[in-house]
Amino acid sequence: VQLQASGGGLVQPGGSLRLSCAVTGFTLNRPAIGWFRQAPGKEREGVSCLSTNNDITHYSDSVKGRFTVPRDAAKNTVYLQMTDLRPEDAGVYYCGADLDHSSSYALCNRGAKDWGQGTLVTVSS
Repeated sequence: VQLQASGGGLVQPGGSLRLSCAVTGFTLNRPAIGWFRQAPGKEREGVSCLSTNNDITHYSDSVKGRFTVPRDAAKNTVYLQMTDLRPEDAGVYYCGADLDHSSSYALCNRGAKDWGQGTLVTVSS
């Protein structure tokens, strides 16, 4: 099982960015998979998670309405589409999955069992 996150970078406040998480070793039709971020000095938090078997998504209150989690089954890739970015959205973003459970809510709140490496997002003018 491997998750490969990419797409981080520098973006101005109000801008948009799309992160990618390419997965190998499993297909996107059973597990919960999602995105977590860790800001400097803070704990890692789940921000956007997807139940791949029923497309139910869970978003933290801080990103609701601004972030979405589209996926491309053919590429076995999940994305984090971020819009209206704010300085407080900055941090290292990780994709994570739990192959044993499918609940997006549980994934975002309990954390993943399998992790990709982080990708840094900086929001600054």
